[in-house]
Amino acid sequence: MPDFGELADKAKEFAGEHSDQVKEGVDKVGDFADQKTGGRFGDQIKEGEKQADDYLGGGQN
Repeated sequence: MPDFGELADKAKEFAGEHSDQVKEGVDKVGDFADQKTGGRFGDQIKEGEKQADDYLGGGQN
């Protein structure tokens, strides 16, 4: 069984080293989700983007 804590730590480390790329990826995923839902969940998607960015360390910029 994979160690999800270790996986999360590696994701955070990667995000710290590539914060611009991570931010761009999170934004693209959010835009895609917003498009697919017809904008009905825009506020929730933006909040999810912010939380993902903060969790991965991108909110420190």
